[in-house]
Amino acid sequence: MSQATASSYKSPLHEMTQSTPTCLWNDSASVEELSYSIQHGAVGATCNPVIVLGVLKKEINEWKSRIHALIRELPTATEDELAWQLVREISMQAATLLKPVFDIHHGKNGRLSIQTDPRLFRDSDAILKQVLEFNQLAPNLIVKIPVTQAGIPAIEEATYRGISINATVCFSLPQCIAVAEAVERGLKRRELEGREIATMGPVCTIMVGRLDDWLKVLVEKNNVAIDPGYLEWAGVAVFKKTYRIFRERGYRIRLLSAAFRNHMHWSELIGGDVVISPPYSWQVRFNASDIEVRPRIDEPVPPMVIETLSAKFPDFRRSYTEDGLTVQEFDSFGPTLRTLRQFIVACHDLDGLVRDFLVPNPDVC
Repeated sequence: MSQATASSYKSPLHEMTQSTPTCLWNDSASVEELSYSIQHGAVGATCNPVIVLGVLKKEINEWKSRIHALIRELPTATEDELAWQLVREISMQAATLLKPVFDIHHGKNGRLSIQTDPRLFRDSDAILKQVLEFNQLAPNLIVKIPVTQAGIPAIEEATYRGISINATVCFSLPQCIAVAEAVERGLKRRELEGREIATMGPVCTIMVGRLDDWLKVLVEKNNVAIDPGYLEWAGVAVFKKTYRIFRERGYRIRLLSAAFRNHMHWSELIGGDVVISPPYSWQVRFNASDIEVRPRIDEPVPPMVIETLSAKFPDFRRSYTEDGLTVQEFDSFGPTLRTLRQFIVACHDLDGLVRDFLVPNPDVC
């Protein structure tokens, strides 16, 4: 590649951000990974206990002294309190990198998503209390709230209080509609009081790959025979239908694609006024690909795929149909249970990492 060609080259992800309304966020708060992503057009990022645990494992030499310092600074803190302080600090570090983008975009982008404690998923008041605390950490945070029965009222109240939310632990059209309606109620309450909403930037995440994962579990569990390629379309189908409905109804919240398992979780959503949030490894893969960057968001999923998934999987029908799940059923939905368990386990694993500093094992010291 000549020098002139190299200087004008745009990676596929950067080309997407420059030529379509689709935004790129980075599914990591690692400084190294976020810096790469920003170079390729990213305007946001995310953090949660799973991500913090990964950052610390990868960059432990850079964080050892800070962990020891926290133990000294907070002499009565439990391992869990210390772990959540690390979540705060890693989140704020990434938020600092994104602050220039935040200023340029006036609040719609340039935000770092920080996740509330997944163990609070049944308690609206506890979720809201943590949301309010996290919102004070940096001007460009967006706070992640799970789309559980208790999460929906917390989403409305946080929105009313002017906090931008990122609805997470979400896999279905019914969950997205409940989130969008809750955000609208919160925004309208603010508008009635003449309060500002222009700089708010709420998003609703669809964990597209986790719906695909769940159907693959059901294939084995229920001995379902199906073209395996069809299973890769489930999350994309839900995302595309949800996006169409959101546009028709004028909901003031963007959709975000997360939990990447194949390139369609990116390529099939290009062109929408949406966010894609792949982890670093998938961004590198996309940027090395020859996949054409063109709008596909309005291209329908093959009808045979929808018909087959609907016929063989009641849980796909529940995800793809607006009244397929009641709010009371959100917490017991298979993908919700699997994801909450993973997030909760990550909290305990993060506690364990801190424990090794707080209470060193004398047998290995």
